[in-house]
Amino acid sequence: MGRGTRDRLKLGVLISGRGSNLQALIDACAEPDFPAEIALVLSNRADAGGLERARAAGIATGVVPHRDFEDKPSFEKAMTEALDAAGVELVCLAGFMRLLSAWFVERWHDRLLNIHPSLLPAFPGLDTHRRAIEAGVRFHGCTVHFVRTAMDTGPIVVQAAVPVESDDTPDSLAARVLEQEHRCYPLAVRLIAEGRARVIDERVVVTTTAAAPPATLNPMG
Repeated sequence: MGRGTRDRLKLGVLISGRGSNLQALIDACAEPDFPAEIALVLSNRADAGGLERARAAGIATGVVPHRDFEDKPSFEKAMTEALDAAGVELVCLAGFMRLLSAWFVERWHDRLLNIHPSLLPAFPGLDTHRRAIEAGVRFHGCTVHFVRTAMDTGPIVVQAAVPVESDDTPDSLAARVLEQEHRCYPLAVRLIAEGRARVIDERVVVTTTAAAPPATLNPMG
């Protein structure tokens, strides 16, 4: 489904912290030809730095503190109600530090994105940069994927690779990967909003043209 600037895909962004990938999405959505807009930034923490980023951009925000609910289902129901009320069509996880239940994942099936700092399926979970260095891999990177119930799995939309240098530390490698995260997330959202990324048999098929970017970013090229 292609969309014009007057019919933008409505995003809901879930955060728990500083929101650097949120900022990349805010910047992308500020472009007049970008086919999506952020309808709501929602956090489980009132002190999340990303909330101020959203407010500074004039974007609606909300806080649903997970500690205020007796269980995960009631917490996730409250989040879903807030997302639905804002008209959200696609949910983007951007440093949201809560594991989501199968109910929430299925409720937003093929409408829930995550960005992970590795070239999935390699290095799911935490501490990916240290693990990549210790494994001796030559390339590392990031992945934007549709979320499934198993952690860090799901159809891959966009990936970017960076070289692992012999003198890299986890921090230096993380910084280089983060630069690519900020490119990958807006590209993934664009592909989905323009109807060019579709899930078929649990794989994402991307339509590319001479004027449209592919789903792989290669800063080494």
